[in-house]
Amino acid sequence: MDMIVKKPTRFTTVKKLPFIAGYEWISESALRHLIFKATPRTSSKGEAIPTNGLVECGAIIRVGRKVLIDLDKFDEWVERGRQSDDIGRPSEHVMEIN
Repeated sequence: MDMIVKKPTRFTTVKKLPFIAGYEWISESALRHLIFKATPRTSSKGEAIPTNGLVECGAIIRVGRKVLIDLDKFDEWVERGRQSDDIGRPSEHVMEIN
């Protein structure tokens, strides 16, 4: 009988993320800014402002007033941002290196 072992999901809070090894590069205020930019908004002219994709990738989990960060999904989102011109928006000018 084969058993499928699922990797446990790693969650943390906004306050604790900057103190986890490997995440010292982001401050609590920068993370809160990313979370704010992750929700759909409307400009004063009524135009839709695009999100940064953090919610769509599943990195933000809201439980009541608590905001949790799924570290695996957050890492994937950051990696996608490294491969594009702007985090959350895929680049139209991706250059392949052979």
